[in-house]
Amino acid sequence: MDKHVLGAAPPRQRAAPRRAAPWSAWRWRAWAWAGVLLALLGAGALPSHAQTQAHPAPPVAPGAAFQVPTREGVSTVVYWQAVDSARATVLLFPGGGGGFGTVSQGLPSGGNFLVRSVPYFLAQGLNVAVLGRPSDSADLGYADRIAPAHARDVAQVIAWVQARSAAPLWLVGTSRGTVSVLAVALARQAQGEIAGIVLSSSILNTAKPGALPSQDLASLRLPVLMVHHRQDACGVCPPQALPAAFEALTQAAVKKLMWVDGGSAPRGEACEPWHHHGYVGQERETAEQIAQWLTAPTP
Repeated sequence: MDKHVLGAAPPRQRAAPRRAAPWSAWRWRAWAWAGVLLALLGAGALPSHAQTQAHPAPPVAPGAAFQVPTREGVSTVVYWQAVDSARATVLLFPGGGGGFGTVSQGLPSGGNFLVRSVPYFLAQGLNVAVLGRPSDSADLGYADRIAPAHARDVAQVIAWVQARSAAPLWLVGTSRGTVSVLAVALARQAQGEIAGIVLSSSILNTAKPGALPSQDLASLRLPVLMVHHRQDACGVCPPQALPAAFEALTQAAVKKLMWVDGGSAPRGEACEPWHHHGYVGQERETAEQIAQWLTAPTP
């Protein structure tokens, strides 16, 4: 098994944001955009263990939310931000009940790991799309993510995204989003439209519908990166169950398992985004390692 450990030495602690939602959301967006500017200006070198280099790619236009028709009488909201000369496009699948919040100053406001990492993917020269919820649902549960309606919605979103960029398309999911990504990849891998997938904080407890071990991992032929925090305490994502799921990917064109260690002091529930489950304090390093791998997949 090929493993990569990110952040073996915990990075400097960052002060936790206040609990007041409006202020903390504003503070996070301002801090995130500052990270993009630092990357574009070549300032703020990464820690030595990350060993990544930003590929400046200025946005083509400010990010925005779009309503994409996906079924009769149903639309699915999608966040979209393109960059010049994109190396790839990532379609992000947040966990929980789905969604990415509102869009303010060109960035989505949600706290999910993938949503708050949007600036880091952009700074690595990637187009970014974030899947939201369909207009006929206020929540994407486990069963919803393996249902035919969800598959149709995602298929239409993929077509919409690829009409806007010919860059290789990668599906990236975290937590419950991994259920969606694996199900869609298995159903559509023969279409040739998906370059590969990334599964972070994967759902591994088979008591949950669509958990990765309950899907046909052995049939996946696409390149796949699995990312997991060693201290993930979420009960449906036990780290000790990940190696078996990784080994089950017997037909994957390329596969890699990347472990993450360290980060800031977690807070809140173990399955929430501000815990190790959401790579708190290591968003930038984790997102950049994902971006580097998917643009040049190696075992």
